[in-house]
Amino acid sequence: MSFPVTESTLSANELGKFIQQQYGLSTVTTCKLFRTGMNHSYHVADGQTRFVLRIYNHQWRTKMEISEEVRLLRLLHGNGVNVSYPIADKNAVYIQELDAPEGMRYAVLFSFASGKKVSALTAAATYHIGRTMAGLHRVTENLVLNRTTYSAKTLLSDSFTRTASFFTAGSPEMDFVKSTTQYLLNEYNNINVNAVRSGVIHLDIWFDNMHLAGEDRITIFDFDFCGNGWLCHDIGYFMFQLYNTNQAETEYRVKVESFLKGYEEIIPLRDEERRIIPLTGLAIFLFYLGVQCITFDSWSNIFLSEDHLKRFTGTMKRWVDYNKIVI
Repeated sequence: MSFPVTESTLSANELGKFIQQQYGLSTVTTCKLFRTGMNHSYHVADGQTRFVLRIYNHQWRTKMEISEEVRLLRLLHGNGVNVSYPIADKNAVYIQELDAPEGMRYAVLFSFASGKKVSALTAAATYHIGRTMAGLHRVTENLVLNRTTYSAKTLLSDSFTRTASFFTAGSPEMDFVKSTTQYLLNEYNNINVNAVRSGVIHLDIWFDNMHLAGEDRITIFDFDFCGNGWLCHDIGYFMFQLYNTNQAETEYRVKVESFLKGYEEIIPLRDEERRIIPLTGLAIFLFYLGVQCITFDSWSNIFLSEDHLKRFTGTMKRWVDYNKIVI
């Protein structure tokens, strides 16, 4: 008998043949594994035309969730927002079904985002990122997907349960996670929700999920965590990640002011949104700590440890201190 598996890596060579046939590509089409993780990504090339093939991990996303991601990306692309968008096969199908050893896995072929990842963003680049994010939010405000709604429960309560099931209670780091979670739950209950814009959010916009072709053309990709929530969650998370990659606070302030200027040239921020931005960035960091804990088998096992928790909470503590948050 074949021994059961929890995750397999599908043959790039065979996927290349499948994609060539399914999408009507030429015989020179190549497919190479790019990286594994929560999902597996492959680079596909047909001559000078490039694509990215995402193979969703078994039971990571339902077909409905992926269909809603596809719907969102088609809407954004159709409205001129620079995103990596899904490609339909020759039968007008966007989601492929692959019978892997562990069970059904879904696949979607995406356009390749021109440019490259840039971790050391300039102020000019963050300005255009702000404009791009605002353009995205202009389309997604008041939109609802049949996907996760990012509330205090999903971002904080559920995430703490996941984290607490992985790490031992009583350490200084877990005490910090617990107290910060409780603080944010109390703060979220006091937010004036009528003064905060809602819609569909990306939830993971940072340098690792965008390509820059020059400083003025930004293409956003990897909408795997898209869902419903306050639009300022995207702003808070990007600002938190920007802070992490700019240790000099003077540089950070220049870049974040440029980012906000670009955003507000498209959509002015409301006072309540501006007030809670530091809280939203912190909440999403706690959410992703919980994600790391539940994806140990497929992704986070190469780094998730007590040392990682110390570094992770250290990052959050710096953000707390910078924003003068009193927990």
